[in-house]
Amino acid sequence: MPIANSPAALPDQAETLSMSGLEYMQKLLSGEIAGTPISRTLNFHPYAVEKGRVTYRGTPEFAHANQMGGLHGGWYGAVLDSCMATAVMSMLPKGSVYTTLEFKINITRAIPLGMLVEAIGSIQHCGRSTGVANGEIRGVEDGKLYAAGSTTCLIMTPHRDD
Repeated sequence: MPIANSPAALPDQAETLSMSGLEYMQKLLSGEIAGTPISRTLNFHPYAVEKGRVTYRGTPEFAHANQMGGLHGGWYGAVLDSCMATAVMSMLPKGSVYTTLEFKINITRAIPLGMLVEAIGSIQHCGRSTGVANGEIRGVEDGKLYAAGSTTCLIMTPHRDD
């Protein structure tokens, strides 16, 4: 059995390629596939998955603070990158993979440490070679916008030697 904090806990490429992106994300949501290490480290997880739209929920903690004691901008970036890129992933057919080509975020207000937030990524375009998505982080209790972003992902079909 794979150790939870080892690369063996993640599906191998052949297993990943045997599913559509939506199937993969649904298995991740149900717990059939281990969550990503970055999600555990930064305390966020998938909350809802549908074709073209993926929602994560998370709570930033003191471990995610910058030198001034506020939430580090990298936390916003990692959460938005995850929800937006997996929105693109949810559109992919079996045999395709993606990677983030670029992303941009705008932080509109500070998220207080310990506050539950929701990050929603929504597809804008998904073609053969690129996918574009937008995302928002909002407070679950107050509904306020804390950050927004956009991404472009590169879509690829890896060469298989079998």
